[in-house]
Amino acid sequence: MNSDKTPSKDINDVEQPLISHLAEIRTRLIHSLMSIFFVFILLSPFYAQIYSTIATPLINKLPEGTNMIATEVASPFFVPFKLTGFLAIFICMPYLLYQLWAFVSPGLYKTEKRFAMPLLVSSIFLFYAGIAFAFYVVFPLVFGFFTSVAPAGVTVMTDISHYLNFILKMFFAFGMAFEVPVATILLVSTGIVDYESLKNKRPYIIVGAFVLGMFLTPPDIISQFLLALPMWILFEVGLYLSKRFVPKEEEDWPTDAKIPDDL
Repeated sequence: MNSDKTPSKDINDVEQPLISHLAEIRTRLIHSLMSIFFVFILLSPFYAQIYSTIATPLINKLPEGTNMIATEVASPFFVPFKLTGFLAIFICMPYLLYQLWAFVSPGLYKTEKRFAMPLLVSSIFLFYAGIAFAFYVVFPLVFGFFTSVAPAGVTVMTDISHYLNFILKMFFAFGMAFEVPVATILLVSTGIVDYESLKNKRPYIIVGAFVLGMFLTPPDIISQFLLALPMWILFEVGLYLSKRFVPKEEEDWPTDAKIPDDL
């Protein structure tokens, strides 16, 4: 009798945590989507002003008397709303990462929580810093270069939909590029690569940064350099911090520890 009930009890014990985890994922996903929708509703009355602000770096560099254009009938309405939706996601990013952290953190050790929390906060800050760097530093230089090299008789008039796709790509590229210190620390802390090995590979990493900059940015040396140089500097920062704050495995054991005779 008892042997017949034991398997069903074990299955229930396995199914119950699985169902509770799925329910928690569903709840946190709903909260995340609601936060994005709420911010989107707050921003939607200002969709035109938001697009005008984001388009400022290009508009300021366009030849006098020219403007941006819309080649599709619905573009003047849908493109600014699309930008507003992405902006809502960017604004909600800390809350979205908090929901992810709240789900994962119960399964972490106390030392892992102390180490992971600063990385989470710094990754959010670095992502926003990358976007700000692209908007305030890279865009004015890149758009100034593009408009200045237009052949004679060619009027630069960018489509608003193409401009949106371009800036979203650049925002994502620079936001992810600024995560290099976090990625470096994680590589060293998890033991995938040790500090000395990563330090010895510095020349290859620098070349890789410029190659990556070539693929992620437009085909001009200015934007490529402006992406590769911060990646190199941030790699050096991450390398220093990984040596400074990531504990070595041998430090977990006393140097004068003796091996028991019975082992």
